[in-house]
Amino acid sequence: MDDEAAIGAAIDEMYAMISGPAGPRDWSRQANCFLPEARQVRTWVDDQGRAVKKSMTLDEYSADTTPFFSANAFYEIETSRRIDVFGNIAHVWSAYEARRSPDDADVERRGINSVQLFRDPDRGWRIIHMIWDNER
Repeated sequence: MDDEAAIGAAIDEMYAMISGPAGPRDWSRQANCFLPEARQVRTWVDDQGRAVKKSMTLDEYSADTTPFFSANAFYEIETSRRIDVFGNIAHVWSAYEARRSPDDADVERRGINSVQLFRDPDRGWRIIHMIWDNER
């Protein structure tokens, strides 16, 4: 598998892992796309219009999102992707739409995931960091 295909597979797995009907997610799938030390950063704008972030480990992310996923169907669907590779690092700009079902015409939100990957000698391409923001 070439680099772009392997990177794409990691991104596809990330989306597949978090998307689904209301109910639990299989967090063991994180090992298929993330390095164990990976960080995920959610960003938003507070009531005063100031940028805010929440940085999470993989365990913190799963704990933070489990109540939402348990109560809500959620499908994050990639709408475009740009991959840049240099040696053992890659950057992916991945635009998305969030919906209650994969074919729902109503889009709840759009945004962009900025994803950095490392070519691990034992695991292959894995996400080491990602940060995202929703369209306003």
